[in-house]
Amino acid sequence: MFPEWFHAVSILALLLGAACSLLLSVQVIRHPQHMTVMNVVWPVSALFGTLVVVWAYFRYGRLATMEAHHHAEEQGEKPPNMTGTPFPVMVGKGALHCGSGCMLGDVAAEWLAFLVPTVAVWFGWHSLFEEKMYAVWVLDFVFAYALGIVFQYYAIVPMRGLSPGEGVVAAVKADTASLIAWQVGMYGLMALVQFWLYPHLAGQRAPVNSVEFWFAMQVAMVAGFLTSYPVNWWLVGSGIKERM
Repeated sequence: MFPEWFHAVSILALLLGAACSLLLSVQVIRHPQHMTVMNVVWPVSALFGTLVVVWAYFRYGRLATMEAHHHAEEQGEKPPNMTGTPFPVMVGKGALHCGSGCMLGDVAAEWLAFLVPTVAVWFGWHSLFEEKMYAVWVLDFVFAYALGIVFQYYAIVPMRGLSPGEGVVAAVKADTASLIAWQVGMYGLMALVQFWLYPHLAGQRAPVNSVEFWFAMQVAMVAGFLTSYPVNWWLVGSGIKERM
């Protein structure tokens, strides 16, 4: 059993993430982003980044709205997000762009494997892995990678005017290294929590249908952001990923 205080902390952390996500959902509906996919990225990122992501949106995300872009075009100026966003913040936005796809994929995969355990068998449970978690991680990666490519495609193609085939190739180049780096951080944190911290704290791992599991996943996504940030610095700096 998890201590009551920790159960309460987990609930509060998830509620904070939900509130921040709802706030940014309202914002992007009222003030849509110039890059359409960012209307998804900001609310999803707020689920784990909470107040930091909310601050980043109001400080820098609002510079990339359709309104801001249209106003700049009317004035014959560059879009404000390109002139008013420091490079380190652009890198952070690029990492969140990757991470939001990872999060959606991981959430979908975790619940699918929980509700339909046979899926984990398809991905190596009992054949390649005795531990179910490892098979689910393979499923997580597949889902996250697929969504990551979609997110990159809809960021790169409109900005570069690429054909569908060229867009897919560019999306793969832009997302692969970033996603791997993100998943390394996420998997590492989840392994630490599920194999060591939670057994020491509560004598058990947290099941997927518990708030403790999703609190750990919330923190793991922050770890993923940190491990992917240096990779995104290189990707954005080299022009493989777009500056946002």
